[in-house]
Amino acid sequence: MTFDIVVVGAGPTGLTLACELRLAGADPLVLDRLPEPSTVPKANGLGGQVVRMLDHRGLLERFTAAASHAGPVPAFPFGGLPLDLSRLEADPFHLLLLPQPRMEEILGERARELGVTIRRGHELLSFTQDDPTSPPGPADGGGVTLRVRGPEGDYEVRTRYLVGCDGARSLVRRQAGIGFPGSAARETTLLGRVVLAESAINPKTGEVEVPGVGRVRPGRHATPHGAFTITSLHPGVHLVGVHLPTGADTAAPEEPIGPSTRKDPAEPAAPEDPAGPLAPEELRAAVRRELGADLPIERVLWSARVVPQARQADRYREGRVLLAGDAAHLFPAGGALAVCLPDAVNLGWKLAAHAGGWAPPGLLDTYQTERHPAGRRFLTQARVQALLTEPGEDAAALRGLLGELLGDAQAVRRVAGMMSGSDLCHDMPGAAARPHPLLGRFVPGLRLVTSSGATGLAELMRTASPLLLDLAGRTALTRIAAGWRDRVVVVPARCEDPPADALLVRPDGHVAWVAAADEPDEQAGDALRTALSHWFGAETRAEDIQEVTTAGG
Repeated sequence: MTFDIVVVGAGPTGLTLACELRLAGADPLVLDRLPEPSTVPKANGLGGQVVRMLDHRGLLERFTAAASHAGPVPAFPFGGLPLDLSRLEADPFHLLLLPQPRMEEILGERARELGVTIRRGHELLSFTQDDPTSPPGPADGGGVTLRVRGPEGDYEVRTRYLVGCDGARSLVRRQAGIGFPGSAARETTLLGRVVLAESAINPKTGEVEVPGVGRVRPGRHATPHGAFTITSLHPGVHLVGVHLPTGADTAAPEEPIGPSTRKDPAEPAAPEDPAGPLAPEELRAAVRRELGADLPIERVLWSARVVPQARQADRYREGRVLLAGDAAHLFPAGGALAVCLPDAVNLGWKLAAHAGGWAPPGLLDTYQTERHPAGRRFLTQARVQALLTEPGEDAAALRGLLGELLGDAQAVRRVAGMMSGSDLCHDMPGAAARPHPLLGRFVPGLRLVTSSGATGLAELMRTASPLLLDLAGRTALTRIAAGWRDRVVVVPARCEDPPADALLVRPDGHVAWVAAADEPDEQAGDALRTALSHWFGAETRAEDIQEVTTAGG
């Protein structure tokens, strides 16, 4: 059995990558060792730039319909400190609240619509790749051989590329010999999704009335023993967490939040390996120790011990083997999918170009040069968030100082940009000494009028094709794209207050070239040829060109 690309892992990253590969014309196979999709709510939603990426693929409406909240938020926590986003002229934090199992259900539906082959209950056992220094292609037959265990026994699969989206304990990463340096957090979190008594919740403030304690407000509360967190995720569902120093015993704190203190010697102590399952009774007992009273929990939906990790693979590629998502990075604070899904969208079209035989030299290398720094930058802010939540005087001093700095709108803008990914800017070839502000950034959500009528730029990105957008009738530039007519879609359009005369947008939404209003055709045309060749391969021979391929005009 032979496939263009095999993706290991049918989580959000693997399914997104599979969809991107199909849109770009590749034939992927997705393997997942679990016989059924996981019901574990590892993530609680999406926020930031990734939401606009969903819109580019026509998935935003599906996600919004399933979300308990969809839209901008006036404030967002940074390590427990409030970011007042209402002070910004443009809020980067469009938030979608929905549990990961529902995300996977939506992405799985989309993958099946596109014809992706998904094999559940099929576990990757091992793989061997051919000489990684020789470029795989139809002529040399190079690639990777996988040994897989399925319900009916072991079998082999041959593929040109293998992508590990198989999570923190990635077999693909380990067998490829890729390092995963970093550290574990100094605290263990006993985490649970719970249903609280409705009568105990103040609908206006979200505070929870705890008998013998009083009102406990949403957020994180430091205690001498550790910390306690409670927050509402979805209607009727709360997330509660008890944060303990890793390896510490679970004795009751000397000064709990409430006035009473309880300690049940029969309650189990934390295991030597703190990460893993957590019985509902253990969660209830741990919360009782922190509060000094019983939280009015009617039902525990899910619970687990979690040790946050701060890690990043030292490289995202080893020959024909690549990593994406949690296999490539782990963050000690939330928001991982804001990095994982863009990994997939960045990689998909580049990998499909190699599978299709038209990729320019070095295209796949840009996955490493673009996404590894993006992961490292997000990891930096996530580490800072984790430090801000630690107990002790040093962390308190850090919270006090940053709290003052975050009173400034510019500081809020910078931090929100790092958290949301909206500040990401990739290097582009042929950039002028003073490049256009849009170059390398995610394209803005323009409203357009084409010969087919009014539309949005997001609608034009549904097919995941490269897009040359002509906003000023500069046909001398659009004629140049005729040499890439089989790969690049040209759209003449009008736009109120256009940001530039023309834009070349990559399939992942990043602007690869800009023609400014005062830039001569010859100069702009040379830069356009450079960008087209760099990202989309060699120009088609002039004698084969009949006309410029256009869409919407």
